[in-house]
Amino acid sequence: MPNLYFCQPHAKNQGMLRAVLSVNECETVVRQHPATYVGEDFPCLGKDPAAANDFAVIRFNPEEKTGAWRPGYYRVDSDLNQLNESLLALSR
Repeated sequence: MPNLYFCQPHAKNQGMLRAVLSVNECETVVRQHPATYVGEDFPCLGKDPAAANDFAVIRFNPEEKTGAWRPGYYRVDSDLNQLNESLLALSR
């Protein structure tokens, strides 16, 4: 199951697990909040974490790969409050 992490560089938060999603739930969220594949390593916060924007990361394990998703990490540059609302809507 894909894991979704919230990263808040200004708070020196490298990534806090926010949700464990099914592939279908992940696809629902990504329709509203596009994700970009960034590779097999967790994205770095950058040289100046205080100036970096908050973002989310989705992780797919190798055994979870599908035709649409490959193993590794996807970065989601949406507002975390809006992303959180989308996650909450999944449980309704």
